[in-house]
Amino acid sequence: MEILKNVHAKNIVEWAKDKPNTFLLSADLTSSVEAHLFRDAYPDRFLSMGIAEQNMLAFAGGMAREGLIPMVHTFAVFIYRRAYDQISMSVAYPNLPVKMFGFLPGVMTPGGATHQAIEDISVMRSLPNMTIIECGDATDVESCLDVAYSVDGPVYVRVLRGEIPRLFSKNDPMVLGKIRTLHEGDDLVLLTSGICTEEGMRAVSAMEDHGINIQHYHVSTLKPFDHPEIVEKIEKSKYGCIVLENHSIIGGLGTIIAEQMAKYGCSKKLYKMGLNDVFVHGASYRYLMRENDIDAMALVAKIESIVGQHFGIREEDLEETYTPADLSDAKPEAL
Repeated sequence: MEILKNVHAKNIVEWAKDKPNTFLLSADLTSSVEAHLFRDAYPDRFLSMGIAEQNMLAFAGGMAREGLIPMVHTFAVFIYRRAYDQISMSVAYPNLPVKMFGFLPGVMTPGGATHQAIEDISVMRSLPNMTIIECGDATDVESCLDVAYSVDGPVYVRVLRGEIPRLFSKNDPMVLGKIRTLHEGDDLVLLTSGICTEEGMRAVSAMEDHGINIQHYHVSTLKPFDHPEIVEKIEKSKYGCIVLENHSIIGGLGTIIAEQMAKYGCSKKLYKMGLNDVFVHGASYRYLMRENDIDAMALVAKIESIVGQHFGIREEDLEETYTPADLSDAKPEAL
């Protein structure tokens, strides 16, 4: 597996060179959100707003009214929890092109409940005019800037940092509203997003070796979302649908699929795998994924329970994955 470092930091510098109306706003987390290379390359277009997220989002709304494109960068949790009123009234209500890049979504930080954005999709997708996208690998990170920039309105991006894998070809970039088909099958439909997609790929491969064929989709556009073709695939499947996500089971991708199934009259069962209406303590994200049953082994166990068979699959039987160190030159601090 190809592992890349500081993908967003490098990409945004190249991407922004012919877009003089783009500005990067940081909330005192510059290197932690891969904004340092942009700061060095375009100091006149970099604004350090301090630990004042409410002011930063209101300021960004003002910039957008003047024809600029502000790219807000901070930890995901500090965008929607700290500045929700400003996002609602100063950005979403006037439908302004403020692009919000939220780092460390879900369990990706050991910072505990204060730093873990476990309900951000639920909160942000309830806002009118808001577009939501989520990155699952390096290719998504490389192409999310184009997607966000193309939307004539506010965009919230769940983005990855540090050392991240390339799961998808560089020739298969993120496209707004497009869902990637990663595997074909008629027994179950699996929908994954973010870091859970790699876990889904590992489990699907193991299941195929035991004769269970799974239709696997990677979702990068969480809002807008309207995919009757996926509901049709779920309806035709043998066992129904599983959703695996790095988010609360309330209001995220699982809820989105439930709404779609209700809208189009699907009669099959839906199994939602995510954070089960709990706050999460501080630990490594691999540990938290395992403890909260959102990793590949938890998915294997869920599939086994649905199909009524036990295959004896162990962690060492799955395709290998890469776990970056808590501290590295690509990620200067654990948070």
